Amino acid sequence: MNDTSGRSGTTSNVRNLTDAIRKVRVAESERTDVVVELREAERARLDMLADELRTVFAEVPEGDEQFVFQISGGSQPRFWIDMTSMVLMGRDRRTYRFVKDTRLGRTVILETADLDDMADCITQYVAERIIERERALEADWLADRILRQDEAPAKADRRSALLRKTHENVEAAPPRSRVHPGWIVSAFLGGLLVGVAALLAYAWVHVG
Repeated sequence: MNDTSGRSGTTSNVRNLTDAIRKVRVAESERTDVVVELREAERARLDMLADELRTVFAEVPEGDEQFVFQISGGSQPRFWIDMTSMVLMGRDRRTYRFVKDTRLGRTVILETADLDDMADCITQYVAERIIERERALEADWLADRILRQDEAPAKADRRSALLRKTHENVEAAPPRSRVHPGWIVSAFLGGLLVGVAALLAYAWVHVG
């Protein structure tokens, strides 16, 4: 009887373990379904926010590539506005959190459950970033213009110094002797006469 009771106890333990494993799997499945549902709910709310801002995104000036305007997946969906700012949902899955990463850490720009308030805040943020970019481009253009204006007098001064040095070198050079053409003709005729006289003298000595 002892052996029978021992086998019965073992059978009971196996049956209970099987039931426990089944219950754990069911619980995990339910938790997974809940996580998926919550993730889909977060994504749906972010999609609603993106739809509210669609006209704003369309008005961004062409060539301004600082904005992203994309919803990423993962364990927690994020609506990226640019490379450092995003919108994600709070723990209650209903509150929008607009955050920005800075050198000092993450800053919360706005946290609200109101869709319109969040859309207005993001619109204001986009406008500010566009103005900042325009000012930066204007500053770069102005700095380049000032640099060119500063370089122009310097180039003129260098050109004047070069011309002045060249003029001084010309004046310092020794004057080249100039021979009048008349002297050249006279010397030629004199040499010719001397040659003729030499020939006559030679003929007179030998012939005479």
